[in-house]
Amino acid sequence: MKINLMDIKRQHQEHADEYEQAALDVLRSGNYIMGENVKAFEKEFAEYCGVKYAVSCGNGTDALHIALRAMGVKPGDEVITTPFTFFATAEAVASVGAVPVFVDVSPDSYCIDPSKIEEAITPKTKAILPVHFYGQPAEMDKINEIAKKHNLLVLEDSAQASGSIYKGKKTGNLGDAACFSFFPTKTLGCDGDGGMITTNNLEIAEAARAIRVHGSGLSGLNTYNYLRGQKILDEKKDIDLEQPKYYNFLVGQNSRLDELQAAILRKKLLHLDDFIKRRREHAAYYSKALEGTSYVFPKEFDDRVNTYYLYVLRHENAAEIKKALKENGIGTGTYYPVPLNEQKALTDIVAAGDYPVSKKMAEQTFAIPVFPELTKEEQDFVIDVLKKSGK
Repeated sequence: MKINLMDIKRQHQEHADEYEQAALDVLRSGNYIMGENVKAFEKEFAEYCGVKYAVSCGNGTDALHIALRAMGVKPGDEVITTPFTFFATAEAVASVGAVPVFVDVSPDSYCIDPSKIEEAITPKTKAILPVHFYGQPAEMDKINEIAKKHNLLVLEDSAQASGSIYKGKKTGNLGDAACFSFFPTKTLGCDGDGGMITTNNLEIAEAARAIRVHGSGLSGLNTYNYLRGQKILDEKKDIDLEQPKYYNFLVGQNSRLDELQAAILRKKLLHLDDFIKRRREHAAYYSKALEGTSYVFPKEFDDRVNTYYLYVLRHENAAEIKKALKENGIGTGTYYPVPLNEQKALTDIVAAGDYPVSKKMAEQTFAIPVFPELTKEEQDFVIDVLKKSGK
């Protein structure tokens, strides 16, 4: 039996007619950049997350970079985040000239540990960047309480958590702004690359809209004036709305969600809750089957809905178990084997530190298949191999 860790081909096949028709409609339209599908998807995704504004862009990494800039994070500022996540989180901080400051994760949720955040705050701290990890929301009430106390911004990294819920609210609506990735393997993934920034703050939304298209247009003008304390716009004087892209008010970048991807994402968004339901059912099946074994499986919290972008196990003999899974044709992988504080790219930027929980997670955790189209027969086979190899 061959079981992929993630099988996006199966997901496409299940709703192929919808996705392919949406793509064909775009190809035949001749409208490929920032068209009606992009506008509609932004509106629909904002409604899904329960926020006022959603600003699409080229990918999840760009979303982080653009959001940090839109929130006013500047060179020399410090941003508190976790060392146990994908490189893009800290990379985006460094790319705007700020300094990532790491705080270890909780052994229960694998998200940033709020009890350790305050000791990392300095006069240079500008923001806290929690990561909703593997689909598990971070403990946002405590994080927001700390941020409010110290006058800090909160940017959610929700790249792995489309549809996740914390105390009745979706991720993307739990801080000052949030960032999503629509990489194909994500819970909500497109057929290429894509990203999104969500916020309830108009100034952040306008700045993000401007930065993604070279700081141009009416959003660029609005941001330019806002940064200078000017609220009244003279559009006729300052910009020709017939050709706004030639009026640049900020130094931005080129990062736009493709119209083709937006059309497909609109279709997939309609099925997202079903995808999540099935992921959660698979996760519950694994957890029940592995009760009483030597595996540590994901914890379910009463106040959160984990969407299980990944179902991750922890075991002291993780390397041997991963080998056994692969020998039996079962896809597996460690997310992430090198904590960010140990990445060579950051050694000259971040301060030295000891993050024992992150280190242990990097050494002892591994993911097993949990994608929506996984069958019970396949799950039973995975469980059988786990029980035999985890003794």
